[in-house]
Amino acid sequence: MTSTNTSVIAPDAFDFPAPTQPWPESSLRALWGHSLIQCKRLLTRWSRDPSTMIQALLYPALTLVMFRIVIGNTVTAATGQAAIYGQVPMIILIGAMFGSIVSAVGLKVERKTGLLSRFWTLPIHRAAGLVGRMMAEAIRVLVTTIVILIVGIALGFRLTQGFLPSVLLLILPIIFGMGFAMMVTALATVSGDAPLVELVSIGCTLLMFFNSGFVPVMAYPTWLQPVVAAQPMSCAIDAMRGLALGGPVFIPVMQTLAWSLGMIAVFVYPAIRGYRRAAATG
Repeated sequence: MTSTNTSVIAPDAFDFPAPTQPWPESSLRALWGHSLIQCKRLLTRWSRDPSTMIQALLYPALTLVMFRIVIGNTVTAATGQAAIYGQVPMIILIGAMFGSIVSAVGLKVERKTGLLSRFWTLPIHRAAGLVGRMMAEAIRVLVTTIVILIVGIALGFRLTQGFLPSVLLLILPIIFGMGFAMMVTALATVSGDAPLVELVSIGCTLLMFFNSGFVPVMAYPTWLQPVVAAQPMSCAIDAMRGLALGGPVFIPVMQTLAWSLGMIAVFVYPAIRGYRRAAATG
């Protein structure tokens, strides 16, 4: 008979280590740290998701090339204005908006699968999910902007106004994208199974053909020109065109900030309430 010696396991052998950063759950340090974790999670997931990468990078880049080949020279000859300086800002904004829509659809999937509910049970800052999502959206828009600018430069787009205007041209789409992302996040969390996010996608497609980047405002019917000139995409496109090529900048930038900050102000509370409800109820 073979005897076996059973070793005695200490009671604390499987205890978790003592926390090294015991931040209060509602502290600003916890909000920052937990938001960074959520931001990294989203960026990692998006980078591995083909649909997100296509909508955020490949689709806008190919659309810019198509516009340049099909209507670029025609618009330039008909209006006397270089079409590329309207098309590049327009496509940057389109990439920002459609990327946010794909992200919002992913948020609805996370709600249905219960992932948001599981996060809600963890000892993390309650605002970290939404803040981390907005941080990830800002980084995504920045990457999209850089990619489209590189493609645009290859097609003839130039930054002629110096360093600071060029930096502002990079920042402006991020601000615009944050406002739009706040809106679609609110819709994604409060709409339930209603296809509100999908309807926003249809609206964005219409806006792509009715802005000052597609063709100059004067090319539209007279009765439609005030609407086209005042819509948020046209304001941002005019500001970015001025920052790249020269021309009026102050008023278009102020209009873009008004639209963007206005969307954030209007939709931040519904987004917070909707995100909290989606996370708490699953």
